[in-house]
Amino acid sequence: MANKERFSDKMEFPPEIAQPNIYPLSWHVKTRKLQEVWEASLREYWQPEKLPWDTLDVDSYSWEERESIAYWWTLLSVFDASAPPVFAAALIKTYEIHEEDPVRKCFFSVTSDEQNHEIMCGMSITKLLGHPDPLTYEPKTDIGRRLQKNAKWLYFNGSRYWNGYKQAVPKYDLAVLFSSFLMGEIASATIFKQMHDNAREPLFKEAFKNIGRDEGRHMAICMAVMERDYPGLSDEHRSTVTKQIRAGYLFLSGVLFEPPMEFWDLPQDFIANQREGEEIARNAGFGIPTYDAKRENWRNAIINLKGVLDHYNIPFPAIPEVDITGEEVSDVSMQDIIPVF
Repeated sequence: MANKERFSDKMEFPPEIAQPNIYPLSWHVKTRKLQEVWEASLREYWQPEKLPWDTLDVDSYSWEERESIAYWWTLLSVFDASAPPVFAAALIKTYEIHEEDPVRKCFFSVTSDEQNHEIMCGMSITKLLGHPDPLTYEPKTDIGRRLQKNAKWLYFNGSRYWNGYKQAVPKYDLAVLFSSFLMGEIASATIFKQMHDNAREPLFKEAFKNIGRDEGRHMAICMAVMERDYPGLSDEHRSTVTKQIRAGYLFLSGVLFEPPMEFWDLPQDFIANQREGEEIARNAGFGIPTYDAKRENWRNAIINLKGVLDHYNIPFPAIPEVDITGEEVSDVSMQDIIPVF
């Protein structure tokens, strides 16, 4: 510290602050819609711990059913429960690039919402398994053992995504990040509504209603920022958005459809194990959509996203898995992934 250069002895005012930096702080407001969304997030805040957990009688389920339902929450946790650090990193970026005040507030609200979703995953898994994490739990059934192997591979793939995401956030403009966020929000609004409609347990119905409402607000945030930024998007950024949409399909299919095996590093029996577990959970009254319903939901979400991007003349990638034609994008790796759920 003794050798640290002193500026205040030499000049009346300090030098310009090197950027990016969270300083100097300011509170500009340009996009009023985002202030409205922030205020809605405060009104609609919910706490997973206060849901009717006493109504969930886990003993009324067989161990196969408990392990299969817990597996779905584990699958969701790879995406939704990883979101607090994902959005926390993006929140820091909004401060460093001096985004307007309502954008920062909205990213804070999303981080908080996703923390609730993470808590919901953890409480559900713990209640169903009688154990606080799915990887060190001792399975009671054959399907439980096979689904635990699936879970270990899911978490391994998720770790690769996180490493790529940390490198991507400083590199991409917020306009590109928002296109990736929107991919997840449009799709998640669909799946949580269907899970709510199909779930038998009052506890899970209430949770899915709350999570779906959160995701709808997140989608409104993305749309407001896109309306603000996308008219002036450069050709380079348009091309990056196209690639990100393809990457988003490959990544988010892991929870919204089925993971593409050429992209996800998974064993050959992964999908068969997952389908078997989903069928057990579905028969137990847990509202996982069928394969055909998931495919149709995912296709409709992608068509909706295409409608948004077409408005800004952004080329849409081909997604042949759900019969969407467009620009061919073939060189996508886990390091390219920045979508969130």
